[in-house]
Amino acid sequence: MSWRKEQGRAERGYHHGNLKEALLQAALGLIAEKGAAGFTFADAARMAGVSAAAPYRHFRDRDELLSSIAQRGFEQFEARLTAAWDDGRPDTVTAFERVGRAYLAFSREEPAFYAAMFESGLPVDANPALQAASERAFNIIRAAAERLAALAPPGIPRPPAMMMALHIWSMAHGVASLFSRGDAARRKLPMSPDELLEAEVLIYLRGLGFPTDRRPPAKGAEPPPVPPEASSGSGVPPGGPWGKPK
Repeated sequence: MSWRKEQGRAERGYHHGNLKEALLQAALGLIAEKGAAGFTFADAARMAGVSAAAPYRHFRDRDELLSSIAQRGFEQFEARLTAAWDDGRPDTVTAFERVGRAYLAFSREEPAFYAAMFESGLPVDANPALQAASERAFNIIRAAAERLAALAPPGIPRPPAMMMALHIWSMAHGVASLFSRGDAARRKLPMSPDELLEAEVLIYLRGLGFPTDRRPPAKGAEPPPVPPEASSGSGVPPGGPWGKPK
């Protein structure tokens, strides 16, 4: 998405009296161009076509502006992951692979949001609304991990769902950061980022002794979906399930 398009949108928003949205769009454009740490509060005001003092009507400082962008990003991220998971249909492994592809697609298609969410250095636990949004997104992966853990064959110890969720999130985040976002330093791969992540997850599950074929499981083999409130219980690291962004 070009900066000129975002700039025009921001200016139109301000002329219609929507200064807050104009600043958000201006900051998104700057993040896409320079990274989450590459602009100042005054830069956002200038790109939105307003005075340096105008942003203080809606945001305390640059961090609060970035927090608002990160929160919006996590809300969109949650919606993408929820749609991809689709309550584990048609089977848990297939649905979880869709979640992985949705993760990579979001990082690739929304790089400015992704940078604000994970690369801005914001203290997530200092902003309750941002922390709640990040936890809701992570809960999709946590709930899917609960279903994956339930597939452990007889005689195989069932691993903690939080541990599995963190392991698989780390895989998705690593592939997204290294190969999915079109970074200048990325290496050429003999496979797509989606295929790389799928292979990683399947190897991981097989290493735990889990079945990874697509045959329908025996009746009653999978438990009902884990409700969000159950997924956000103990075991979540300080600062929210995603931890502090880099």
